[in-house]
Amino acid sequence: MKEYLTLAEIQEDLREKGLTCVKLVEHYLQKIESNAHLNAFVEVYADEAKAAAAAIDAKLANGTSGRLAGLVIGIKDVLSYKGHGLQAASQILDSYQAPYTATAVQRLIDEDAIIIGRQNCDEFAMGSSNENSSFGPVLNAADNSKVPGGSSGGSAVAVQAGMCHASLGSDTGGSVRQPAAFCGVVGLKPSYGRISRYGLIAYASSFDCIGPITKSVADAALLLEIMAGGDEFDSTVSTKKVPAYSASLAWEGKARIGYIRDTIDNEAISLDIRRQTQEILNRLSAEGHEVVPVEMSLLDSLLPTYYILTTAEASSNLSRFDGVRYGHRSADASDLESMYKKTRTEAFGAEVRRRILLGTFVLSANYYDAYYTKAQRVRRLVREETNRFFDQFDFFISPVTPTTAFPIGEKTEDPLQMYLADIFTVQANVVGNPAVAIPNGLDEQGMPIGIQIMAPYFGEEKMLAFADYLTKLNKKVAKEYSVSQQV
Repeated sequence: MKEYLTLAEIQEDLREKGLTCVKLVEHYLQKIESNAHLNAFVEVYADEAKAAAAAIDAKLANGTSGRLAGLVIGIKDVLSYKGHGLQAASQILDSYQAPYTATAVQRLIDEDAIIIGRQNCDEFAMGSSNENSSFGPVLNAADNSKVPGGSSGGSAVAVQAGMCHASLGSDTGGSVRQPAAFCGVVGLKPSYGRISRYGLIAYASSFDCIGPITKSVADAALLLEIMAGGDEFDSTVSTKKVPAYSASLAWEGKARIGYIRDTIDNEAISLDIRRQTQEILNRLSAEGHEVVPVEMSLLDSLLPTYYILTTAEASSNLSRFDGVRYGHRSADASDLESMYKKTRTEAFGAEVRRRILLGTFVLSANYYDAYYTKAQRVRRLVREETNRFFDQFDFFISPVTPTTAFPIGEKTEDPLQMYLADIFTVQANVVGNPAVAIPNGLDEQGMPIGIQIMAPYFGEEKMLAFADYLTKLNKKVAKEYSVSQQV
């Protein structure tokens, strides 16, 4: 079966060329089996997906199918799907089954998307490499010795390797965009509050966002359009009208684009990434767009602010996993206190324990004002500076990551180096703005490079149109280059 770039291509073949949803599901199941070594899925719903496909084929035949008929999608193991396993890649939720379905997942099912399985991730979405999962690391399909990025590594690899057409991940500090960049696919983080978080296992509640990983901007726009909007189960979700993102991808006019000069001149960033980023900025300038280097005074404060606040929220959110109500309970406990301690020590991984301890420390009485309160103030200052930036510019462009995918095990002994992998992605989560990662060529080793576009709060419509335009511009230039090489 051919590889499809967009859902529109699948639906055209469903209508005109004898393709069926059952054949699609069988194809993806074969791909999952042949790529089992990548460890992208922790559970596959083979029989259930086939039954759903047959039912949707019947709907297609009588003209009652939904907008996502033909879409086979995987969901990150932090999203609730009623009656199915839900573990956040952690042993503390061993054997736990979701009692309800996440709003975002339900909205996809209502439009006839087929859920093919749940996907591996860093434990409780804490990580930048997908090495922290209790199910073992996920491997990058482009080079099995490299990480896929995290925390939505399994979701990105599943799309990269053709094991499903799209995936649903979560993004707290770059966990959709960073693995998308490492795997050469599209990753979208919407504005905070654009998609309901109901049914998403919380890591840091004021940062967490649900977002799609796809092969095309068009599919990311369609999935956002369907998932977005008000939800009575989530008081933080916006009731603001949802634009027709998928029908608004035609870009017109010239954009005002800002970028930080250090993303080009900094030797700490991979030479290939700097070169590719400069090339795309030059290309945009040649097309008549205004491209301006800018300074950001609080750039060095982004990562400390992010990690202080997210670990504090994690300490609070993960206190519910204690062995009392559900999930793992230590068999060696002798009293209530030892049950808490032994259960959490046995079942939480090292990185989760590290972040809980950090968060508990910054929330402690002696350090609350010195760390947590100060970080909240800095967060407000970052938001104000970002808003001033978008008074002048339409978009902010940067690399997604300082390097391409790194070898498995290279950074696990140095958490600070691992955390630096998020340096370009955390700003969008700190301020709540939308951002999208799209492919931007390959490095000298053939590993994917990504570029990030960030837009004003609730500026997804223009951002997605520009991302689609930039993707097509990249393909046009690549095609022209290929022809010139042949000549």
